[in-house]
Amino acid sequence: MPPLTDSQKDAINQAIGLRRDALNFHKAWPTLNSQDDLAPPFTWTELERQLASLAATAQNALMASDLVSATRKQASFKPPEMVLREILCVAGALMDESFLPSGRSDLGEAPMT
Repeated sequence: MPPLTDSQKDAINQAIGLRRDALNFHKAWPTLNSQDDLAPPFTWTELERQLASLAATAQNALMASDLVSATRKQASFKPPEMVLREILCVAGALMDESFLPSGRSDLGEAPMT
């Protein structure tokens, strides 16, 4: 078997980190056994639309799609409550008028590298 490339090693390390984060979350927030209090289902598209609508600025509204996409891609590897927590963090960031992700400035997006 050929040795792993640096990008393969990075992917493995990211997966291990994601798994560790999920296990730590489970330790801090054990799963509840209550089936009576289930939230109503909604789609990722509906979530994105509502987050964009709640955004404090037009620039923040444009970020909703990317942030929901990133959350969605990792959701199957995380406990549902951890995904909920991330959704709430995304909502808070988008509603914050001073939120400006790293790599961006008032002059626009940073150049792609």
